[in-house]
Amino acid sequence: MNKIISLLERALNSRGKKLTKANEYMFYSPFVTHYKPKLQINISTQKWHCWISNKGGHSIYSLFKRLNVNKELYAELKGIFFVPTKTNDNEKQEAVVLPKEFIPLWRSNRSLYRGHAIKFLRDRGFDNYDIKKYKIGYCEDGLYQHRIIIPSYDEHGMLNYFVGRSYMESGMKYKNPNVSKDVVGFDYFIAWSEPIVLCEGVFDAMSIRTNAIPMFGKKPPRKLLMKIFEKKVKTIYIALDDDARKDAFKLSEFFIDFGIDTKVVNLPKDKDPNDLGFEKMSNLIAKTVSSSFSDTIEARLYG
Repeated sequence: MNKIISLLERALNSRGKKLTKANEYMFYSPFVTHYKPKLQINISTQKWHCWISNKGGHSIYSLFKRLNVNKELYAELKGIFFVPTKTNDNEKQEAVVLPKEFIPLWRSNRSLYRGHAIKFLRDRGFDNYDIKKYKIGYCEDGLYQHRIIIPSYDEHGMLNYFVGRSYMESGMKYKNPNVSKDVVGFDYFIAWSEPIVLCEGVFDAMSIRTNAIPMFGKKPPRKLLMKIFEKKVKTIYIALDDDARKDAFKLSEFFIDFGIDTKVVNLPKDKDPNDLGFEKMSNLIAKTVSSSFSDTIEARLYG
């Protein structure tokens, strides 16, 4: 947290004054000339607002963009927060809809293609319960032809994203919708008062089962970070693939800086959570101890 305050003070050329509300700070606003600090920043949610000019935003990145800070400060920000390549505070989440050719896999039919899709999921360790729980379907034709469709729903049960995975051995493995990935994956199933597990993909999360969130990559989306802080999550397990070990410890360092108990799950070489399956992942998670700053530094230096 001290890193963030120091960075903001240098970017704004102003000392931060801590408010009584958690993680809220006041700075002299660069947008107006006023004798009192009028720029309020929440360093957890990254929301900022100038009470005189009424300028504001939902990320420190957008604040730095307004200030036109130098490349060194941008680079330092990326080292602390997970900065999106594109950010637009006025951007609305584009509506996501399932492909019109979507066929629910939990409903029986005699299609040969359904059999291929079911076998693909069985080979990955998933059963009828998983198919129905996650509302998994498939497409026999159209843009997502011969693909399994795994939907993600927000806390209200509204579709916020989906992943299309080929169940045939030919062609491109994944084809996903052309919408923002800035969502909380599988939010509908998450109990935020309990420890959460961050992983890369939907198959990983489904293999871990309990409170696992797919990040759709190696870095958490901004909305996921905001929700973690909003819900005051106390413990986070990070279960990235073996080849992303440095990314895992960088993420761990970020959460530790906010006082969150963080545990990096050490996966075997060339394995991901789906390769290991539920039982082995459960055992690994149960044995994983809390990370410290020295752990994260050593891991980032030596791998």
